[in-house]
Amino acid sequence: MKYRHLFFDLDHTLWDFETNAKETMQEVFVLNNLGAKGIDDFDLFFERYSFHNERLWSRYTKGFIKQEELRWKRMWFALLDFKIGDEQLSKLMSLHFLERLPYKKKLFPYAIEILDYLTAKDYKLHLVTNGFDSIQFSKLNASNITHYFGEVITSETSNSLKPNIEIFNYALAKTGAVKQESIMIGDNLEADIQGGINAGLDTIFVNHLRIETHIKPTYTVYHLKELEAIF
Repeated sequence: MKYRHLFFDLDHTLWDFETNAKETMQEVFVLNNLGAKGIDDFDLFFERYSFHNERLWSRYTKGFIKQEELRWKRMWFALLDFKIGDEQLSKLMSLHFLERLPYKKKLFPYAIEILDYLTAKDYKLHLVTNGFDSIQFSKLNASNITHYFGEVITSETSNSLKPNIEIFNYALAKTGAVKQESIMIGDNLEADIQGGINAGLDTIFVNHLRIETHIKPTYTVYHLKELEAIF
Protein backbone atom coordinates (compact mmCIF):
# COMPACT_ATOMS: atom_id res chain seq x y z
CA MET A 1 0.00 0.00 0.00
CA LYS A 2 1.81 3.11 -1.25
CA TYR A 3 -0.60 5.54 0.40
CA ARG A 4 -2.06 5.37 3.88
CA HIS A 5 -3.63 8.82 4.42
CA LEU A 6 -6.08 10.10 1.82
CA PHE A 7 -6.96 13.80 2.12
CA PHE A 8 -10.22 14.66 0.37
CA ASP A 9 -11.64 18.03 -0.57
CA LEU A 10 -15.39 18.28 0.16
CA ASP A 11 -17.19 20.82 -2.05
CA HIS A 12 -17.33 19.92 -5.77
CA THR A 13 -15.39 16.71 -5.05
CA LEU A 14 -17.72 14.60 -2.87
CA TRP A 15 -20.52 17.04 -1.97
CA ASP A 16 -22.31 18.33 -5.09
CA PHE A 17 -22.05 22.03 -4.34
CA GLU A 18 -23.57 23.26 -7.61
CA THR A 19 -26.72 21.15 -7.32
CA ASN A 20 -27.17 21.87 -3.63
CA ALA A 21 -26.51 25.60 -4.04
CA LYS A 22 -28.99 25.91 -6.90
CA GLU A 23 -31.71 24.13 -4.92
CA THR A 24 -31.02 26.42 -1.95
CA MET A 25 -30.99 29.56 -4.07
CA GLN A 26 -34.36 28.63 -5.57
CA GLU A 27 -35.77 28.62 -2.05
CA VAL A 28 -34.11 31.98 -1.26
CA PHE A 29 -35.39 33.42 -4.55
CA VAL A 30 -38.99 32.55 -3.65
CA LEU A 31 -38.64 33.47 0.03
CA ASN A 32 -37.46 36.97 -0.85
CA ASN A 33 -39.98 37.41 -3.68
CA LEU A 34 -37.34 38.35 -6.24
CA GLY A 35 -39.75 37.74 -9.10
CA ALA A 36 -41.88 40.66 -7.91
CA LYS A 37 -38.73 42.78 -7.62
CA GLY A 38 -38.05 42.52 -11.34
CA ILE A 39 -35.98 39.33 -11.63
CA ASP A 40 -38.10 37.02 -13.76
CA ASP A 41 -35.40 34.54 -14.79
CA PHE A 42 -34.12 32.41 -11.91
CA ASP A 43 -31.57 30.53 -14.02
CA LEU A 44 -30.00 33.78 -15.16
CA PHE A 45 -29.93 35.08 -11.59
CA PHE A 46 -28.23 31.88 -10.41
CA GLU A 47 -25.70 32.14 -13.22
CA ARG A 48 -24.80 35.67 -12.11
CA TYR A 49 -24.63 34.59 -8.46
CA SER A 50 -22.31 31.70 -9.38
CA PHE A 51 -20.07 34.03 -11.36
CA HIS A 52 -19.71 36.47 -8.47
CA ASN A 53 -19.36 33.68 -5.91
CA GLU A 54 -16.42 32.17 -7.78
CA ARG A 55 -14.80 35.57 -8.27
CA LEU A 56 -15.16 36.55 -4.61
CA TRP A 57 -14.00 33.13 -3.36
CA SER A 58 -10.81 33.67 -5.35
CA ARG A 59 -10.32 37.02 -3.65
CA TYR A 60 -11.09 35.47 -0.26
CA THR A 61 -8.55 32.67 -0.68
CA LYS A 62 -5.93 35.24 -1.65
CA GLY A 63 -6.66 37.23 1.54
CA PHE A 64 -8.13 40.30 -0.17
CA ILE A 65 -11.55 40.15 1.51
CA LYS A 66 -12.95 38.78 4.76
CA GLN A 67 -15.43 35.94 5.27
CA GLU A 68 -18.41 38.16 6.04
CA GLU A 69 -17.80 40.33 2.98
CA LEU A 70 -17.72 37.25 0.77
CA ARG A 71 -20.99 35.96 2.19
CA TRP A 72 -23.19 38.95 1.45
CA LYS A 73 -21.42 40.64 -1.45
CA ARG A 74 -21.94 37.66 -3.76
CA MET A 75 -25.67 38.38 -3.31
CA TRP A 76 -25.13 42.13 -3.62
CA PHE A 77 -23.32 41.91 -6.95
CA ALA A 78 -25.84 39.42 -8.35
CA LEU A 79 -28.69 41.81 -7.46
CA LEU A 80 -26.79 44.74 -8.96
CA ASP A 81 -26.71 42.91 -12.28
CA PHE A 82 -30.50 43.31 -12.22
CA LYS A 83 -30.27 46.95 -11.11
CA ILE A 84 -31.25 46.21 -7.50
CA GLY A 85 -28.95 48.02 -5.10
CA ASP A 86 -30.27 46.80 -1.75
CA GLU A 87 -27.64 45.99 0.88
CA GLN A 88 -30.22 44.96 3.48
CA LEU A 89 -31.81 42.50 1.04
CA SER A 90 -28.36 41.14 0.14
CA LYS A 91 -27.56 40.45 3.78
CA LEU A 92 -30.97 38.88 4.41
CA MET A 93 -30.55 36.60 1.39
CA SER A 94 -27.10 35.62 2.61
CA LEU A 95 -28.56 34.68 5.98
CA HIS A 96 -31.33 32.62 4.39
CA PHE A 97 -28.87 30.91 2.05
CA LEU A 98 -26.43 29.93 4.79
CA GLU A 99 -29.26 28.71 7.01
CA ARG A 100 -30.43 26.25 4.34
CA LEU A 101 -27.42 25.22 2.25
CA PRO A 102 -25.63 23.04 4.85
CA TYR A 103 -28.63 20.72 5.14
CA LYS A 104 -28.70 19.73 1.48
CA LYS A 105 -27.65 16.13 0.91
CA LYS A 106 -26.72 15.70 -2.75
CA LEU A 107 -23.41 13.89 -3.24
CA PHE A 108 -21.66 13.05 -6.49
CA PRO A 109 -22.44 9.63 -7.95
CA TYR A 110 -20.54 6.80 -6.23
CA ALA A 111 -19.41 8.98 -3.31
CA ILE A 112 -20.76 6.64 -0.61
CA GLU A 113 -19.57 3.56 -2.48
CA ILE A 114 -15.99 4.83 -2.83
CA LEU A 115 -15.84 5.89 0.82
CA ASP A 116 -17.04 2.42 1.83
CA TYR A 117 -14.50 0.82 -0.51
CA LEU A 118 -11.58 2.85 0.83
CA THR A 119 -12.61 2.36 4.45
CA ALA A 120 -12.85 -1.41 3.94
CA LYS A 121 -9.29 -1.37 2.60
CA ASP A 122 -8.15 0.36 5.82
CA TYR A 123 -7.13 3.68 4.33
CA LYS A 124 -7.20 6.65 6.71
CA LEU A 125 -9.57 9.24 5.26
CA HIS A 126 -9.49 12.94 6.12
CA LEU A 127 -10.92 16.18 4.77
CA VAL A 128 -9.07 19.39 3.94
CA THR A 129 -11.56 22.13 3.10
CA ASN A 130 -11.60 25.90 2.72
CA GLY A 131 -15.17 26.01 3.99
CA PHE A 132 -16.38 27.47 7.26
CA ASP A 133 -16.42 25.14 10.29
CA SER A 134 -20.09 25.06 11.22
CA ILE A 135 -21.27 24.91 7.61
CA GLN A 136 -18.93 22.09 6.57
CA PHE A 137 -19.78 19.94 9.58
CA SER A 138 -23.48 20.47 8.91
CA LYS A 139 -22.98 19.30 5.31
CA LEU A 140 -21.17 16.19 6.50
CA ASN A 141 -23.85 15.36 9.05
CA ALA A 142 -26.76 16.02 6.69
CA SER A 143 -25.28 13.83 3.96
CA ASN A 144 -24.33 11.16 6.53
CA ILE A 145 -20.62 10.92 5.72
CA THR A 146 -19.03 12.35 8.89
CA HIS A 147 -18.07 8.92 10.20
CA TYR A 148 -15.79 8.16 7.25
CA PHE A 149 -13.24 10.82 8.20
CA GLY A 150 -10.68 10.69 10.97
CA GLU A 151 -9.89 14.39 10.87
CA VAL A 152 -11.68 17.34 9.27
CA ILE A 153 -9.25 20.19 8.66
CA THR A 154 -10.92 23.50 7.77
CA SER A 155 -9.49 26.89 6.95
CA GLU A 156 -10.83 28.13 10.29
CA THR A 157 -9.16 25.49 12.45
CA SER A 158 -5.86 25.66 10.55
CA ASN A 159 -5.91 29.46 10.22
CA SER A 160 -4.91 29.01 6.59
CA LEU A 161 -6.47 28.39 3.19
CA LYS A 162 -5.68 26.08 0.32
CA PRO A 163 -3.47 26.47 -1.73
CA ASN A 164 -1.25 27.79 1.08
CA ILE A 165 1.29 25.25 2.30
CA GLU A 166 0.39 25.94 5.93
CA ILE A 167 -3.00 24.21 5.76
CA PHE A 168 -1.42 21.06 4.32
CA ASN A 169 1.33 21.08 6.95
CA TYR A 170 -1.34 21.50 9.62
CA ALA A 171 -3.24 18.54 8.17
CA LEU A 172 -0.15 16.33 8.19
CA ALA A 173 0.67 17.29 11.77
CA LYS A 174 -2.95 16.83 12.94
CA THR A 175 -3.20 13.35 11.45
CA GLY A 176 0.35 12.20 12.13
CA ALA A 177 0.75 11.49 8.42
CA VAL A 178 3.97 11.71 6.42
CA LYS A 179 4.06 13.12 2.90
CA GLN A 180 5.29 9.92 1.27
CA GLU A 181 2.19 8.06 2.49
CA SER A 182 -0.30 10.85 1.77
CA ILE A 183 -2.23 12.08 -1.25
CA MET A 184 -4.57 15.04 -1.85
CA ILE A 185 -7.80 14.38 -3.76
CA GLY A 186 -9.81 17.32 -5.09
CA ASP A 187 -11.49 19.13 -7.97
CA ASN A 188 -9.84 22.55 -7.73
CA LEU A 189 -6.68 22.85 -9.79
CA GLU A 190 -5.25 25.77 -7.86
CA ALA A 191 -6.38 25.00 -4.31
CA ASP A 192 -6.19 21.20 -4.25
CA ILE A 193 -3.76 20.22 -6.99
CA GLN A 194 -1.24 23.05 -7.17
CA GLY A 195 -1.56 23.50 -3.41
CA GLY A 196 -0.89 19.81 -2.82
CA ILE A 197 2.05 19.82 -5.24
CA ASN A 198 3.56 22.86 -3.52
CA ALA A 199 3.24 21.05 -0.18
CA GLY A 200 5.10 18.03 -1.55
CA LEU A 201 2.09 15.73 -1.83
CA ASP A 202 0.97 13.44 -4.62
CA THR A 203 -2.39 14.57 -6.00
CA ILE A 204 -5.51 13.25 -7.72
CA PHE A 205 -7.50 15.67 -9.86
CA VAL A 206 -11.19 14.76 -9.77
CA ASN A 207 -12.11 16.22 -13.14
CA HIS A 208 -15.91 16.03 -13.01
CA LEU A 209 -16.17 18.79 -15.63
CA ARG A 210 -13.57 17.26 -18.00
CA ILE A 211 -11.61 20.47 -18.34
CA GLU A 212 -8.14 20.74 -19.82
CA THR A 213 -5.27 21.82 -17.61
CA HIS A 214 -1.60 22.67 -17.79
CA ILE A 215 -1.13 21.59 -14.16
CA LYS A 216 0.04 17.99 -13.92
CA PRO A 217 -1.46 16.01 -11.03
CA THR A 218 -0.12 12.57 -10.16
CA TYR A 219 -3.41 11.07 -11.34
CA THR A 220 -6.60 12.31 -13.01
CA VAL A 221 -10.03 10.68 -12.66
CA TYR A 222 -13.31 11.69 -14.26
CA HIS A 223 -15.62 9.74 -11.94
CA LEU A 224 -15.20 8.76 -8.30
CA LYS A 225 -15.40 5.06 -9.18
CA GLU A 226 -12.09 5.44 -11.05
CA LEU A 227 -10.34 5.87 -7.69
CA GLU A 228 -10.63 2.10 -7.31
CA ALA A 229 -8.01 1.71 -10.05
CA ILE A 230 -5.55 3.75 -7.97
CA PHE A 231 -6.32 2.27 -4.54
